[in-house]
Amino acid sequence: MPEEGKVPEIQKTCFVVMGFGKKTDHATGRVLDLDKTYRYVIKPAAEQAGLQCLRADEIIHPGSIAVLIYEWLLKADIVVADVSTNNASAFYELGVRHALRPSATIVIAEDKMVFPFDVSRVAVRTYKHLGDGLDFGETMRMQAELKSAFEFSKSGKSEIDSPVYIFLDNLHPSFVGDSPHREAASPESSPQESQATSETVSSLMTQANAAIEHSDFATAKNLLAIVRQMMPNDTYVCQRLALATYKSKLPDPIQALKEAYSILRSLGPEASSDTETLGLYGAVNRRLWEETRERSYLDMAVWAYEKGFYLRNDYFNGINLAYMLNVHAALQTEADATEAVADCVLARRARQRVIDICFALLEKGPQREEEYWLRASLAEAWVGLGDKKKASQEMSRASSAATAKWMLDITNDRLKRLDELVADSPLDRLVLRGPRSGPSTAAAK
Repeated sequence: MPEEGKVPEIQKTCFVVMGFGKKTDHATGRVLDLDKTYRYVIKPAAEQAGLQCLRADEIIHPGSIAVLIYEWLLKADIVVADVSTNNASAFYELGVRHALRPSATIVIAEDKMVFPFDVSRVAVRTYKHLGDGLDFGETMRMQAELKSAFEFSKSGKSEIDSPVYIFLDNLHPSFVGDSPHREAASPESSPQESQATSETVSSLMTQANAAIEHSDFATAKNLLAIVRQMMPNDTYVCQRLALATYKSKLPDPIQALKEAYSILRSLGPEASSDTETLGLYGAVNRRLWEETRERSYLDMAVWAYEKGFYLRNDYFNGINLAYMLNVHAALQTEADATEAVADCVLARRARQRVIDICFALLEKGPQREEEYWLRASLAEAWVGLGDKKKASQEMSRASSAATAKWMLDITNDRLKRLDELVADSPLDRLVLRGPRSGPSTAAAK
């Protein structure tokens, strides 16, 4: 309670500009989980400094999200811009903020980022990722550094940090007022309302992810559909909804797959560099091929997995690409013998790369569930390469890391199908034993 006779202090605001989820730094090929940076570093530091902290994905409003972002860039007391991975949207919004306000803008980035020339004139605080996340010591260090910066900015003593106002010294901001946060983000949505709705979204997402973990995909689908109405342009929400939708098999498997396909199409897979989107798109097309035997779905699955694999050596996309190449090869006729052999050779090369990738990731000590999928991918790679002894050894290790029976069921079914494909490989038929007419029995199943 405020002291009698004192006007209570209005909480100042911090708006965060950055990418969401896991993003690839194409200059280094590394993947950074920017959500961890926000949840474990930026937001706690802001709250410790007494700020109301908000990121773009937490702005809930039925109108244009772009309008609200511009208003927050203008009115927020402090803006933090994390430009890691050379995120184009973050750089653009940072430029807008620098044009609108002369000070109270804090720029941060992962320490291996190579900055464009113009940004070299801006003070940037750096932090270090360990894998896709941050270790505890680095989290605490960066939290403390940001908290100090926030408190200094709140004091009103911060100097001009916008290069626009530094170099154009006769320029004066059109926005004047020492408490821009006192105006609501829009006539219909105050910061307090946005925060309350954000908490609702967070609760729904927690419930949905728990439902997926327990294979209750129908419940997860219903929860995620509600969240998507609130956040229609959020990539992660769309990805989770697509996953829950096709796994729910409701109202029937084909309809569920087509609905998931439509959700993923909204993410623009042709232009996407998000390997999660591409992996899901490949999975949905693969299952549609298995259900309908329409060749276009098979070709699209190969395309999606191939793009996801070669973007950043993603082992999930890579092992699935190899499998689909074997399926594709098995369908070739005698007239397409060269194409069949090429598919098999490319599948072998993909598996050899997957083995190298998985071993490198295992050396970093992944968490248990991730270890399972790495081991399962290794087992599948060895089956595809014809080494059943090594495949058995890896499946034994994978079984120890499995956290649910369905994981083993999926892998064992996949290994059985793959074993049938490679046992009747066009590479063997056409090179060693000579051609045999018609597609293989494994591909026709």
